[in-house]
Amino acid sequence: MKIDDVLRLTPDQLSDALLSLKKEQFNLRFQAATGQLEKTHRVQEVRRDIARIKTVLRARTPAAA
Repeated sequence: MKIDDVLRLTPDQLSDALLSLKKEQFNLRFQAATGQLEKTHRVQEVRRDIARIKTVLRARTPAAA
């Protein structure tokens, strides 16, 4: 997921995407632990996508006073 794609999403869509990426990250960790992980590069991609979404969500929320 590119940053342009993330910036176009609404906060609700970002939350949904974050939840699905967290689930995928869990499944990838589980596959890695059991030795069934085939696409090892996907772990890093998911981590970066999660970071992108969290960064955009954090930037959009008003700063706490």
